Amino acid sequence: MTEETPGFDEKPDVPSDAAPEDAAQAESADKAGSAPAGDVTDVALQAQLDQVRTALNERTADLQRLQAEYQNYRRRVERDRVTVKEIAAANLLSELLPTLDDVGRAREHGELVGGFKSVAESLETVVAKLGLQQFGKEGEPFDPTIHEALMHSYAPDVTETTCVAILQPGYRIGERTIRPARVAVAEPQPGAQSAKSDDEGKGAKASDEESGGPDEG
Repeated sequence: MTEETPGFDEKPDVPSDAAPEDAAQAESADKAGSAPAGDVTDVALQAQLDQVRTALNERTADLQRLQAEYQNYRRRVERDRVTVKEIAAANLLSELLPTLDDVGRAREHGELVGGFKSVAESLETVVAKLGLQQFGKEGEPFDPTIHEALMHSYAPDVTETTCVAILQPGYRIGERTIRPARVAVAEPQPGAQSAKSDDEGKGAKASDEESGGPDEG
């Protein structure tokens, strides 16, 4: 009885009288039989790699989304902070507008003198630092978004609705209007344009008559 020697791979049985080509084919068949195991391992590794890549892309997208949300949050907070500051300043300055109107009337009448003048100028300096701006001038076109018409009249020397008197100046902070300018407005005299056109036509006709009629081409 023959004992098998351990530690040696078993070879496929090949007849002793087989040709060398037959032995080579048998060895190739043995190697081909063990190939599918390696392919399965490669497929499993590739699947795991694809799964890791997918998870990485998802986490990266989550991080980018969180970063964008944080940036939007910071901008929103900054915008709200500026808005709250402007509202607070507007509420405070609105209470000071009657005092500023008194200062303006006193200046117009030449009563802004002495200690009252120093106090008034200090007040105007402080409100200017807070961003308060005065607007409204005589002769500017009437704009209903920033003007409030308290008086109305007609004038032959205007071609559009015009502010002819500033009854109370307007005030704003940045783009926020605290109080519109209260004004008296004048509109063009009804029929003034047509009368003006008629006068121009008559003048042109008289000029043609004096020159012997219109030039012939």
